[in-house]
Amino acid sequence: QVQLVESGGGLVQAGGSLRLSCAASGRTFSSYAMGWFRQAPGKEREFVATITNGGGSTIYADSVKGRFTISRDNAKNTVYLHMLTLKPEDTAAYYCAARLVGTASTLSSLYAYWGQGTQVTVSS
Repeated sequence: QVQLVESGGGLVQAGGSLRLSCAASGRTFSSYAMGWFRQAPGKEREFVATITNGGGSTIYADSVKGRFTISRDNAKNTVYLHMLTLKPEDTAAYYCAARLVGTASTLSSLYAYWGQGTQVTVSS
């Protein structure tokens, strides 16, 4: 069983930045690929970013490419999402998720564990 706890969300003005953190329980965090997804009110959950278990490879949604950076610290069992130049359309609940394999994926159905989410609100 893996427990994921997100933090770092909040209210920010357009153009601002935030860093989300996701702390994972368990001793095998370094085996898991991790992902960030988001869901805005009335919309489907969408992929944001993913990173392989070792951190050597990342994939981003086109909508965040160049503005968001996913990273991880396996010694701290934590994955991060550093968000720059935030836009009102980035407003959503952000969720981190863990795969039980090391390969990154953009598909939410391939993630076994999910956090409870952290809200990001970007005002215009």
